Amino acid sequence: MAGIGFELRKMMKGDSYSSLIMAYAYAGIISSGPWVLSIIAVLLIGVISLPAVIPALLVSKFQTVVTYLIASSLILTGTVQLAFTRYSSDRIFEKQHNRLLPNLNGLLLVSMTASGVVAYPLTLFMFPEQSLFFRLLFAATAVVLCSVWITAILLSGLKAYKAILVNFALGYGTALLLAILLRHGNLEGLLLAFLTGQFVLLLGMQLVIFREYPSKSFVEFDCMGKGRMYRSLMLTGLFYNLGVWIDKFVFWFHPVTGSPVIGPLHASLVYDLPVFMAYLSIIPGMAVFLVRMETDFVEYYDKFYDAVREGGTLNHIQEMKDEMVRVAREGIYDIVKIQGLTTIVVIVAGRQLLQIAGISEIHLPLLSIQVVAVGFQVVLLGLLNVFFYLDRRKRVLLLTALFAALNLVFTLVSIRMGPYFYGYGFALALLVVLALGMALLDKDLKRLEYETFMLQ
Repeated sequence: MAGIGFELRKMMKGDSYSSLIMAYAYAGIISSGPWVLSIIAVLLIGVISLPAVIPALLVSKFQTVVTYLIASSLILTGTVQLAFTRYSSDRIFEKQHNRLLPNLNGLLLVSMTASGVVAYPLTLFMFPEQSLFFRLLFAATAVVLCSVWITAILLSGLKAYKAILVNFALGYGTALLLAILLRHGNLEGLLLAFLTGQFVLLLGMQLVIFREYPSKSFVEFDCMGKGRMYRSLMLTGLFYNLGVWIDKFVFWFHPVTGSPVIGPLHASLVYDLPVFMAYLSIIPGMAVFLVRMETDFVEYYDKFYDAVREGGTLNHIQEMKDEMVRVAREGIYDIVKIQGLTTIVVIVAGRQLLQIAGISEIHLPLLSIQVVAVGFQVVLLGLLNVFFYLDRRKRVLLLTALFAALNLVFTLVSIRMGPYFYGYGFALALLVVLALGMALLDKDLKRLEYETFMLQ
């Protein structure tokens, strides 16, 4: 639908530095844009609300609520995100495009029902000191966010990156504009603005799917049939999202580093701001990741498996396999180099960046290690992407489960060791998983022809 690989190749055909820069800039914007827009919009809503919302503590409560809503909805929907993407991919391969829309609607119906059944009763008891309107808004936002992630991951699997970016800009832009109008409504006004923006985002993405994949059926549940969604992918999505957030939860609820903000929700003044800043440094690495995966790697990946399916000669198959292996390794190494350079720049300029953001310089050591950690995370994404292309689902499940477990254990250990070691648990967990992942990928690539012909 998106043809993103063709667009990137077209930009890079100019054989000049300007065309190369344009391609990478474009890739960085569409790959990291939604995440960056989300961070900036939530921060801006807080900034513009400070003069009007009294007391200012309500702004902090709003940002904490939104963070928990995003984290919990990502973890809860992690079980279906990758599995439904694979289901959709299989239907496209079978030329059953008309299955996508009705099964998406069926999955959204189940997701909204399940999240609503959990969120509404739970929210009523979680915030007894808050108004009923706030509690209803909180639960409604949780339900809508679950639907947003499922729809966004489908569009990402369909490589509709531009559609995702445009709709995220529209959704969060709506939230920002409404926050200016509703900020005098205190916490409820800000949350209503955010909920409306997410609803606009969800509708926009669904319109894209309605337009590109029409169907005579409106709701189907074929994706929930036996063997239609792989359990390994369901567990992988759960473990990956849990692994990304588990260190944050530990810092939020540990008595040494966390403090209560609103109801049962805690935050960590020590940990949260450096983490948010560090994630803004992923743009260069994500740009390289998208360009290398969607141009060189996909090209030779398609040629290799086309040769296998269509009965190509052994020499041609081996040649395409060698080229695919070469570009896969070069792509991962390029991500390492570019993200490494970005990490060095952020660490060197860290003091000035903290001053610009109005954050105490005491956070500099934590910012430095978090920048390293998110760099590892970008490299891990590239590694997992190659495994997904090769359909090594068990490998990805092993790596993501190990990531979640190690992040939990190492983060707890780092807190016991003292403030100087904060953030090292997340970084060390990713480093161990990366080392294992690269060793496994090297082994799999060497056995690729044998496994392709003999084990399928």
